[in-house]
Amino acid sequence: MKTVIACCVCLMGALPAWAAPLDLKLPPGAKQAAQDSSPATSYALAVGPWKGDAMDSLNLEGSRSDTAWRLRANQNTTLQLLAPLRSQLKEAGYQILYECGTQACGGFDFRYALDLLPEPAMHVDLGDFRYLAARKGDEYVALTVSRSSESGFIQVTDMSVHDVSPAEPDNPLATAQPAPPAPGSASAAVPAQSDFSNRLESQGFVALDDLDFASGEATLGAGSFASLKELAAYLKANPGARVVLVGHTDAVGSLAVNIALSKRRAESARQRMITTYGTAPAQISAEGAGYLAPRATNLTKAGREKNRRVEAVLTSTQS
Repeated sequence: MKTVIACCVCLMGALPAWAAPLDLKLPPGAKQAAQDSSPATSYALAVGPWKGDAMDSLNLEGSRSDTAWRLRANQNTTLQLLAPLRSQLKEAGYQILYECGTQACGGFDFRYALDLLPEPAMHVDLGDFRYLAARKGDEYVALTVSRSSESGFIQVTDMSVHDVSPAEPDNPLATAQPAPPAPGSASAAVPAQSDFSNRLESQGFVALDDLDFASGEATLGAGSFASLKELAAYLKANPGARVVLVGHTDAVGSLAVNIALSKRRAESARQRMITTYGTAPAQISAEGAGYLAPRATNLTKAGREKNRRVEAVLTSTQS
């Protein structure tokens, strides 16, 4: 969720002390609406406009903090909201990497490529928003500002790049996994078809419910997803199989926006399949259904979360 996108820096090593979030002076009356943080994650920082079907970004790894602020009874333009924050960054020694407004950013496509906190905490008017990315050493900041008829909205994403290493296990006495069977042994025979494969072939589709998308966001969350791993294994074992990833959304926003958003979610999952799991691009495609196929009510938060999903649809046929 955000008016903030990415750049590319990957590091490995010990996890240092987490740097404190950037301290910016917000406009009078600004109230914190939402906050999220992670001590070790990846983030794409937008450093160029949306062109064609992509935009320039930096891929960062380290600790991340996202904070959304709301100004009620706001009379400021988006430039008036952004300018004082930009000045503070410059005074603090930050270099402005990229700055844009609405159409110069790329409009709809740019906004939905950003990883922002969800509405209503961070509202973005597709006709009036501004974005800024800045850097100071290993510290990166993304600012997104927008407004509604009554309120102003600001999101600050602070990314501190540092070495990342696996966390210590919570339970060091946990039982180790048994060693895999020796090649040629009875238990090392071709494994039975997995439950995932059975469901995909018997019902024609499988909901990839472990995928992580916030409301209004198209970027797949960081980390490993078991459903994608199982789907990749199925496609590798069945090179003639063809699958369409179909994105679905909740009912927040217009149908056109949600169809476009759902397709981007599906494409984000498709790209993860190709780049992380080595799936052949010809075996997998992406489409979007918007909110036209709900599996729960959109009147509740739980229902909306259930409706935000990607499904793998098996399109292969047998003669």
